[in-house]
Amino acid sequence: MTTRVRDNETAHDEPAQPRWGRTTLIVALVALLAIGVTGCGKRGSTGDSSGGDSGGSSGGSGPKVGLVTDLGGLNDRSFNALANKGLEKAKTDLGAQGTVLESKSASDYEKNLGQFAQQKSDLTVGVGFLMGDAMKNVAAKAPDSKFAIVDYPVDQIGSPKNVRGLVFKEQEAGYLAGALAGMVEQDGKLKGLNGAKVVSAIGGQKIPAVERYIAGFQAGVKSTCKGCTVLIDYSQDFIDQSKCQDRANAQIAKKSDIVFQVAGGCGLGALDAAKQKGVWGIVVDADQAYLGPHILTSAVKNVDAGVFDAIKSIKEGTFEGGTDGVYGLAEDGVGIGAIAAPAKSYETKLTTIVEQVKAGKVEIPTEVK
Repeated sequence: MTTRVRDNETAHDEPAQPRWGRTTLIVALVALLAIGVTGCGKRGSTGDSSGGDSGGSSGGSGPKVGLVTDLGGLNDRSFNALANKGLEKAKTDLGAQGTVLESKSASDYEKNLGQFAQQKSDLTVGVGFLMGDAMKNVAAKAPDSKFAIVDYPVDQIGSPKNVRGLVFKEQEAGYLAGALAGMVEQDGKLKGLNGAKVVSAIGGQKIPAVERYIAGFQAGVKSTCKGCTVLIDYSQDFIDQSKCQDRANAQIAKKSDIVFQVAGGCGLGALDAAKQKGVWGIVVDADQAYLGPHILTSAVKNVDAGVFDAIKSIKEGTFEGGTDGVYGLAEDGVGIGAIAAPAKSYETKLTTIVEQVKAGKVEIPTEVK
């Protein structure tokens, strides 16, 4: 098992600014405003995780790539941020040129995807299941352009030859996180446990990727903890942290002492509730152990690897549309992140489970029972 770390950012001295005359300044401001209204949502180079109006691609002379985020944006610390990390790696390793458009509403999806197609990007990447219909429409209108979509199997949109799906076996990552949670509950030795053998999960919307995570988690808990109860709820939101915080508080009131969040930015509210109530939290997608000692572990999904592979296929001329790239534990597409220090004693048992899953010896459900 490997622990993921955040790349360090390098600061650069700002160049001296030129002096502007009044007329020149007005003309420049008008030009900037004209550029700002051409796109939908925030636009930024891939090095700018806060979005902004950078207005152009960044990188080398390799493939020209456009990335369209889901509503959580680049600051979600997980799903969209990981997709951007894959684009950043492609810039460094492949010389890719990259631009990001952050969607602020569902109506932005088709416009943002279409904008990159019109600009003749070598590859346009859509991040998220909710972008499926928009991807289908844009790909049909731009048959000569190439696309990839995260978390959406292409057979659900007719397997167009210019679209590649990037899908993950979230159930395997969820299973590992659940198995650890079950071990912890079974022993009952860690601080913060109440002895009730109750854990919980909070999903955003009930979409396939979320369901696979929670189904795997539920099965993992049951595999290592006899008599454990798994509470499940949905916020119907991936952004509003207060909604997940409320649901987590309700679960904690029902004796849950480990909360697994599968709700993007909204899920940060669930983790805050866990911290405030002195219970454990489990994170999804990115390894977020840095959030604090209350994080038991993370169910990791390497979205960055899928995005990087898609861009690499463009550079190498091996892009395969009409089919999916499938990433599971065996492909290092999913896994488990750092384990909290008090729970390190369970790592050896968990490593054995990892090998069993890789070998196909464990049947993991993809739907919540």
